[in-house]
Amino acid sequence: MGIVRRVLLAACTALWLGAAAAQQNYPTRPIRLMVPFPPGDSVDLLARAMEPVLTERLRHPVIVENRPGAAGGTGMDAVAKSAPDGYTMGLGTDGNLAANVTFFPKLSYDPLTHLEPVSNVAFIPYLLVAPPKLPANTLEEVIALARAKPAELLIGFGGNGTAMHLSAELFKLMARVQMVNVPYKGNAQVVADAAAGRLSLGMVDAASSLAAVKAGKLKAIAASSAKRVSAAPELPTFAESGLPGYAAAGWFGIVVPAKTPASIVLRLNAEIVAALKRAEVRDRFLAAGAEPAPSTPAEFGELIRAEIPKWAEVIRVSGARAD
Repeated sequence: MGIVRRVLLAACTALWLGAAAAQQNYPTRPIRLMVPFPPGDSVDLLARAMEPVLTERLRHPVIVENRPGAAGGTGMDAVAKSAPDGYTMGLGTDGNLAANVTFFPKLSYDPLTHLEPVSNVAFIPYLLVAPPKLPANTLEEVIALARAKPAELLIGFGGNGTAMHLSAELFKLMARVQMVNVPYKGNAQVVADAAAGRLSLGMVDAASSLAAVKAGKLKAIAASSAKRVSAAPELPTFAESGLPGYAAAGWFGIVVPAKTPASIVLRLNAEIVAALKRAEVRDRFLAAGAEPAPSTPAEFGELIRAEIPKWAEVIRVSGARAD
C-alpha cells in the first residue's frame, strides 16, 4: 500500500472514529429548540413546557429560541439550514410543515427533504361552537340549517391560512354547504363575537372556547379531532355526528436538519417521548388545550407526508389563501 493511500485511509478512519465518538457522547453543549412563532404563542407555550424536562434528561441546556416570520417559515428555514449535528431542533406545525407547501409555492425549504422528523408532540383539537340562540344543537342540524340558508351563516376562525380556517373549509366541502368566512386575528375575538351572536358559528381551539361553553355563553356542536377531547369527553366528534372520515386538528412536532445521524434522532426521540409522559408537562399541555401525542420518527414522517396532499386538495378546491 502506497504511503499516500495509507495517509488517506488513516485520515478517513480518524474522521469516522471522531464522528462516532461525538455521536456516542452527544450532547456536549446546549441545544437550540427553534420556535417559529413569537413568545406567548401556543407553539411557544408547548416548547417552554418541555424545555426544563428536556434539559434535565439531556443534562445540557435546551434553549428555546423564537424565530417568527413568514407564517412560521422563517424558523423552519433556519432549522433546515443548520448543521445536522443534533444541536438545533425545530418545533414545526401543520402549517409550516404541510399547508405552507401549497400556500407558498416558492417555500425556501422542503419539509420532506430538508428536515428529518423526530417525534410528533401534540394535537390541538378544534371545536365548532355557536351562540346559544342558534336554532341547531347538533352537527346534523347545523348542516341542515346551512343547506336551508346557503351562504347566509357566518363562520369565524382565527386567521386566513390557519389550521382552523382549513378545518372549516374541510367541513364545508364534506358537508356540501356554503357559508361566509369571517377571519379574525385570533381566537378570543371569534369567541366573543360568537357569544354575542355576531357569528353563526366559530371554529376555535378548545383552550379558547371551553370556558365560554361551560359558562353557557356558547354551545359546542362537535370536536374536529379523530378522538374526543379530554377536557370535554361528552362532546362528539364530527365523524361521530354525521361526517364519517372527517378529522382535523392542529399538530406540532419536533424536526431536525436532514442528514442528522440516526443515533441522535433516536436519542432525541426517546427523551421527547419520556418528557411528554411527565405529569408536569402533560398538565401544562392540557391547560393550553393540547393533547400530548408522542410518536416514533417514522410515524411523524408519515403524518407529514399524509397532511401535505390532504390540505393541498382542500386549498385547491376551496380557493383558501394565507395572510
